[in-house]
Amino acid sequence: MITASTPLTSTSTSGTVLVQEQQITRADLLAMLADTPAQRLHFEHCDFDGADLSGLALQGAQFTGCSLAEASLARAQLGDTRWLGCRARQASFHLAHLTDARFHHCDLNNTLWTKATLASALFAEVKLTGAQFHEAQTLGLSFHDTLLVGADLRGISFRKQTIEQLDMSDADISGCDFRDAVFEGGSLRDAHLKNARFDGADLRSVDLGGLRLAQLAQSFKGAILSTDQAALLVSELGIRVM
Repeated sequence: MITASTPLTSTSTSGTVLVQEQQITRADLLAMLADTPAQRLHFEHCDFDGADLSGLALQGAQFTGCSLAEASLARAQLGDTRWLGCRARQASFHLAHLTDARFHHCDLNNTLWTKATLASALFAEVKLTGAQFHEAQTLGLSFHDTLLVGADLRGISFRKQTIEQLDMSDADISGCDFRDAVFEGGSLRDAHLKNARFDGADLRSVDLGGLRLAQLAQSFKGAILSTDQAALLVSELGIRVM
């Protein structure tokens, strides 16, 4: 890894400043921002592990193949940022502003997003096992083909969304709104369902392992299930569906 004191940067014809293979601290980043607007910065394979980036204005910056393990981006301005193939286990985005941010193919396990603003943000093919989203502002937030195993998703609205391949096994989805949503694969196995709503939701292709009849009456009234799912549920009563 090259340190920031040995700069490896280039500027494209579009004005983007490419920063490659550097270990970057808060002081390094502040120096870069003093000379270059954040939206022109593109970090590629840089190391931000453990860095305190809290409160920094990084709107529009791009991160490709970067590592941000245990970094703090609390209260950072991260609207319109782009993240591709990044690793940020246990990083904190608490109270960060991430409107229209895009995350693709990232490993964000055990990250903290509490009270963050995630309006119209997108996570696609992202690992978010154990991530915490409690009290985040999530209007327009979308997940696609993403691991949310054991994640805290309490209160998020998925209403009328097409939910593609989300693994929410063991996740806390208490109070979530899934009304009229269409599930395309994925899993709700052993998820915590208290006060979640599934009225009109199409659940025929999702794994409902661990669901009990009492939960069906409480949360799944009006939901659409497959014959196989219904047979599995009534088997608890010793009834066989032929």
